[in-house]
Amino acid sequence: MAETMNQNIPLLPLRGLLVYPTMVMHLDVGRDRSVAAIEHAMVEDSSIFLCAQKELSISEPKPEDIYSVGTVAKINQMLKLPNGTIRILVEGLYRAELKEFTNQEDYFAVSFEQLQETHGEKNEDEALMRNLLNQFEQYIKVSKKVSDETLASVKDMNAAGHLADIVASHLPLKIKEKQEILEIANVSERLKHVIEIIGNEREVLQLEKKIGLQVKQSMERTQKEYYLREQMKAIQNELGDKDGKSGEVAELKERIEQANMPERIEAVAYKELGRYEKIPSTSAESSVIRNYIDWLIMLPWIEQTEDNLNIPRAENILNADHYGLEKVKERILEYLAVQKLTNSVKGPILCLVGPPGVGKTSLAKSIATSMNRNFVRISLGGVRDEAEIRGHRRTYVGAMPGRIIQGMKKAETINPVFLLDEIDKMASDFRGDPSAAMLEVLDPEQNSTFSDHFIEETYDLSNVMFVATANNMATIPGPLLDRMEVITIAGYTEVEKLHISQAHLLPKQMKENGLKKSHLQVREAALLKLIRRYTREAGVRGLERQLAALCRKAAKVVVSEDKKRVVVTEKKLEELLGRPKYRYGQAEEEDQIGAATGLAYTAAGGDTLSIEVSLYPGKGKLTLTGKLGDVMKESAQAAFSYIRARAKELNIDPRFHENNDIHIHVPEGATPKDGPSAGITIATALVSALTGRPVRKEVGMTGEITLRGRVLPIGGLKEKSLSAHRAGLTTVIMPADNNKDLEDIPDSVREGLTYIPVKHLDEVLKHALVEEK
Repeated sequence: MAETMNQNIPLLPLRGLLVYPTMVMHLDVGRDRSVAAIEHAMVEDSSIFLCAQKELSISEPKPEDIYSVGTVAKINQMLKLPNGTIRILVEGLYRAELKEFTNQEDYFAVSFEQLQETHGEKNEDEALMRNLLNQFEQYIKVSKKVSDETLASVKDMNAAGHLADIVASHLPLKIKEKQEILEIANVSERLKHVIEIIGNEREVLQLEKKIGLQVKQSMERTQKEYYLREQMKAIQNELGDKDGKSGEVAELKERIEQANMPERIEAVAYKELGRYEKIPSTSAESSVIRNYIDWLIMLPWIEQTEDNLNIPRAENILNADHYGLEKVKERILEYLAVQKLTNSVKGPILCLVGPPGVGKTSLAKSIATSMNRNFVRISLGGVRDEAEIRGHRRTYVGAMPGRIIQGMKKAETINPVFLLDEIDKMASDFRGDPSAAMLEVLDPEQNSTFSDHFIEETYDLSNVMFVATANNMATIPGPLLDRMEVITIAGYTEVEKLHISQAHLLPKQMKENGLKKSHLQVREAALLKLIRRYTREAGVRGLERQLAALCRKAAKVVVSEDKKRVVVTEKKLEELLGRPKYRYGQAEEEDQIGAATGLAYTAAGGDTLSIEVSLYPGKGKLTLTGKLGDVMKESAQAAFSYIRARAKELNIDPRFHENNDIHIHVPEGATPKDGPSAGITIATALVSALTGRPVRKEVGMTGEITLRGRVLPIGGLKEKSLSAHRAGLTTVIMPADNNKDLEDIPDSVREGLTYIPVKHLDEVLKHALVEEK
């Protein structure tokens, strides 16, 4: 160290540069602080302290961001450029160490001490200089990035310290490494350090040359693309880098080992992996093989969940999720009980058939929850290609496995509950028949060896519990239907809809619409009116939509009118939702001649059906109106034929058809009507019109009639009873063979109705017509 120099010399921070003593260099300066420092230096004695920044990215360095050792330099020239920057020519004078910042406002000014160079033995320095020159000459020959003129100028140098600095400035070093050389005041140590660095650089250059030679030899046998690939491979080998395709193959191998595949599948995977490793990445087949291996790895082969076949728990879950549907839930519990006893899922495939909105899909989810199994659903609606089920062969572009294998991948276990939604809506065309492909899937004797065209290897589906849903059983092909056990869900009764609304739908919609219990109260009578007059369906989707509309209207009232509570009565319901959309049948107010009330079963539940008969002079022509189906027309013909055959016993003029035309009409003529169960109702209305005896207003009836007057059983007695109860009827005439169905009718409905089982039309007339006076 020597004497303290100028206490207030400007400092210029250098970004990405470093100036050694005796070096002459042009610098372009644009930062405001740096420009101010240069201007101040030019006013004084043109001296400036050059220090490098520690981080290149910092645009406004602070004192701690600047190295403490730098070079004091002299500004020989200054030129202002058109773009606003200043170009200066500086000459490095000597090393110096920064001691203190004396100014940090417009520019940095510092005090410093000069670093005096120290020398070792003269002979040692001379030997180190010769070694350095020799190493530098060898480096230039390998590098070819430094000119021969530079080497000649370096050889003429006598100062050892100056030589080390000049050689270091020509090496491709980072700023941090150059700074280390700058901070070494001892000349011998500095020479040794530069010799070590230049030796390392020569090794790196020789390694590059070696790699270049390897690639050049390969390039002689192939095209440029192959050359680039080999160059990358050579670099990876030298660096020990495994991120290329070899690394990808190693990763796939590890995933195959962890996939717990059966031995035969694992052998296939390893075989395909060997092919993948040999095929170039640019080959189209490479991506196909990679996709295939990924599918083999991602498919579950042995993973499964442990079944929880606790019947009381399953019953509680089903009851919590679904109200009513007792027969359906009973069948599901029986199914689970058999699974528990046999410890096997082989058995009938359940097919839930019913109108939309009755809860078929949610029932399947409840089964999965109750059994503690994963749930997966695929929709078969509109599927018309066999490959959608069995997959595409891998020879096709964009080949994929079928829906079944895709579903198993989503399930992640080999024993999920697998829902085949809308199985009745599959179609077939020139691409194949997907329902035929489903035969293997749903056959417990065959699905243990299910074959997908993409996977090719057999896959075991025997542990899967398949549940199918359909709206219309008639459109399911016979062989497919034969493999399934059909459970019919006819729909919900009014009582069940009322309970579902109160317990589930209304609380759900109130929550979704931001209403609290204190905000909205819906009276039971209003709910019943909403069910009867604003919806007509077997399920509850339309009901939920109407409840959502009701909640939105109530929310608007609460917010806009600042009401704390909205009470919905029957009258208030019409204010909020508008006039009713539907009407339902009601009992006649008086006994009518030629008009009988029938009970009908529709897709939206039960309803009453008024059948009217009119006589007028004519020649026995029978006219049927009301948009009747073929079966219903035939029932009317059968009733008419029976009455003609039994005219005397019924106290009817045997020649009535010669003098009268008969018109049978069923109101609501725009609504299609069909089915045989209106037979006894038509016969009763005919007899009433021909005899003049009124039909009792409180009586509703249902039953099929034969030509001999026998009354045959019908379906939907539960729904028909509900419609009778709703319409205010008190007596229901029904076929005697339907006695077994009475237990399905809710107690509250059965207690309010008198059921009269009949076997013959004579019994029907006895109870339906008012006695003759």
